[in-house]
Formats: sequence, C-alpha cells, structure tokens
Amino acid sequence: MQKAQKQRMTTPPRAGRLAAALATATVLCVTASGCVTVHGELEVLPGATESEAAQALTDFITAYNAADKAYDPALDADRVTGSLGAINQAGLKARQTYSPGGNKAHKPLELTDATYIIPKKAGWPRWFLADTDSNRDEDGGKLDTRWLVVFVRSGPGALWKASYLGVVPPSQVPEFTRDKDGLATPVDPQSGELTVSPADLSIAYTEYLQKGTPDVFAPSTATSQWRETRRTTRRAGFSYQYIDQPLTGSTFGPLGLRTEDGGALVFFSSKHFERQVTAKGLRPEVNADVKALMTGEVTNSLTKERISSQLVHVPARGQNSDSGGRVRMLNRLPGLVAAKGE
Repeated sequence: MQKAQKQRMTTPPRAGRLAAALATATVLCVTASGCVTVHGELEVLPGATESEAAQALTDFITAYNAADKAYDPALDADRVTGSLGAINQAGLKARQTYSPGGNKAHKPLELTDATYIIPKKAGWPRWFLADTDSNRDEDGGKLDTRWLVVFVRSGPGALWKASYLGVVPPSQVPEFTRDKDGLATPVDPQSGELTVSPADLSIAYTEYLQKGTPDVFAPSTATSQWRETRRTTRRAGFSYQYIDQPLTGSTFGPLGLRTEDGGALVFFSSKHFERQVTAKGLRPEVNADVKALMTGEVTNSLTKERISSQLVHVPARGQNSDSGGRVRMLNRLPGLVAAKGE
C-alpha cells in the first residue's frame, strides 16, 4: 500500500436571509450541500489550514484524555459530535456511574504521525480527515493500525469537533484525489457517480441487515456474517429481535472523499436495537454498562440501543473492483447509548 503523502496545506441547513430590495447586498445561503453564496458567487475554500488541523487534533486528544481519566463526559463534550460523540458521551456517563473515582487504569491516548487530508469545499460545515498512528494498536501492538479521525466545524465561531473514527490497517488507507494545491475532493452526498450515493448508504445498510436487500455490500463480518449470526442465534428460553434504523441527518450525515481509483472513502452512521425476551423464570443479563444507561426495570425483556459508525470504500458506478463493484466495509465502530428494561 502506498501511504498518502503528508499534506503541506493542509443541523439541518439554514435557509438564507435575503434583505428586501437589496439585490447587491451580501447574501449568505447555507444549503444541504453546505454552499455559501456571497455577492451572488460561490466561494470554494480549503476546509482548514494545516496548522488549524494540527491544533484541532491536539485539542481533541487533550480533552479526550482528561475525560477518560476522570470518567467525566463534560470534559470533552465540546470536542466530540456525531456518532463518535454519542458513543463517547454514553460510555463516559456509564463508567462515571459505577466508577465515580475515575479511571484507575487510564493510559493517555497518543495520536502521532498525522497526515491531514483537507477537502476544498464551499460553506459550512467544513471538515477534514486526520490519518494518524495511535498507541492503541491491537493484539498488544503486533497489529499495526491507523486511526482515521474526521473533524467538523459547523461555523466561523465554532470549535472543531471529532465526529467519526475509523480504525484500519495501513494498507486500507487509500490514495486520495488531490488538486494542484494538494487539496482533497469531497463527495456530494447525492452523487450518482458511485454505486451507492453517500446519502443512501445508511438506508441501504440498515435495510440489508433487516431484509438481505439491497445486496450492494461485499461479504464481511459487519455485513453478511453479522446478518447470519443474528439470524441463527439460538438460546433456550430466549428470543431475539433486531431493529436497524438509518441515521442521516444533522451531525450524523455521511462524509466522503474521492479516491484515486475513481471511488470514494465514506463515513456514515446508523442505529441498532437488540431486544431480548425471556421465558418465565429467566431474565436477560444486565452488565454494568447496561445498568448505568438503563431506564425501567428488567423482568423478562431488555432492549439495548447502539449507535454505530461505518467506514466504507464505495466504487465508482460501473467500476470493476476487487469487491465486484460492491461497497466494501473497512471498519465498524458501535457503542451502547441506551437500554430499556421491561
């Protein structure tokens, strides 16, 4: 795999306010694609400078480590958003409940060797991808991984917040399409040039898990194998029900970058419910995390709610890829966010 070279330059949309009878006045119009119209012109700018991106990464790491050490979600609440934020905040809330003294086993997170992939786009939100090396490699450090962290800024006065995280081997980090200034190309959420548009990925994924169609995903542990595992799970006295829902709006929207092979690397979010119902005399198991986030009382039913972020490679429409033109799942990051006992 050829590692991407280091970059040297690096919710819902609001309707614009049009001043009556002032045709020449400055107009700001933020649309679903984030376009900004100034004096009737579309201004396309880098999402960030390299120094801004580096500072955003530093600020995130500092806040994340403080929150993890104290098990206090308030300490990094203003540095996370989207699916990563939902998972992070719920996890810290749960651990604070049963470990009020903080994290006795805290090990500071380190994200180094950062490459910043910065797209050129119009309007807000602006965003960039940090391709980093972490000190949390799997298998005791034997399995090298890269942490791909997406940072989003919602407006001129807003803080940079981490919204997505994907953990992949270095070989899975693609070459991104760059212009003469080294800036990356963002993918239009409604793009028809890919086998599945980014805006449709969450819907397609959750429908696939429920029905087996549309069959647009390459086989993997997070697609065909997970669906089969859920279908064949058996335990005496227990029944299992699964509901999958797309997450597409506000801070959970998809974000993608064009890759040199003609496709795109895309992050998207989804929501998943798992309900366990037991026969008389049995009771679903409730661990510490579930108990801390649970409402109601478990008698014979327990519903767990999880939010998940997915990192996928989507080939170009008609492209003859290794995955047979299907969307390839690179990483899935789920997290428990709520539970309900009945």
